[in-house]
Amino acid sequence: MRKLSLVEPPTKAGEEPPLSLRVAVATQDAKSVNAHFGSAKKFAVYEVTPTSSRFVEAFGFDTTSDESGTHNAEVDKIGPKVSAIAGCNLLFCLAIGGPAAAKVVSARIHPVKLSAPEPIETVIEKVQALMTGDAPPWLRKAMAAKRERSMKFLDEED
Repeated sequence: MRKLSLVEPPTKAGEEPPLSLRVAVATQDAKSVNAHFGSAKKFAVYEVTPTSSRFVEAFGFDTTSDESGTHNAEVDKIGPKVSAIAGCNLLFCLAIGGPAAAKVVSARIHPVKLSAPEPIETVIEKVQALMTGDAPPWLRKAMAAKRERSMKFLDEED
């Protein structure tokens, strides 16, 4: 696995970060959501707020599924992908098998299957529109999980 990440500037003390979701996309070309989860050569991760988005990191994989339905038990092609996108709230892909979907959901990531390839920008715009409008239940659940993960509890003695 290869990883490219942006370096984050330090946040200002007391500054409340805007509601954001980490969105992973399965891609072959880093331009479109155009890959099956198991055969994706790359995953791009974006931080999406209702009004903005930014690229955060990308992961590249040399070992991918051939989508034949046969599995080589000696080579885990799914586990490293799930580990790479851990911390994301949503995953967009063209397809995902049952065992892989179970691992993704177990990692608290909501998989979303698209019926046809779409540019990454279009997918992000749709997520933003849903964040500002009447979000469907699956997105409300992802946003609630994001809030739960970001809550910080102060020690009562402090």
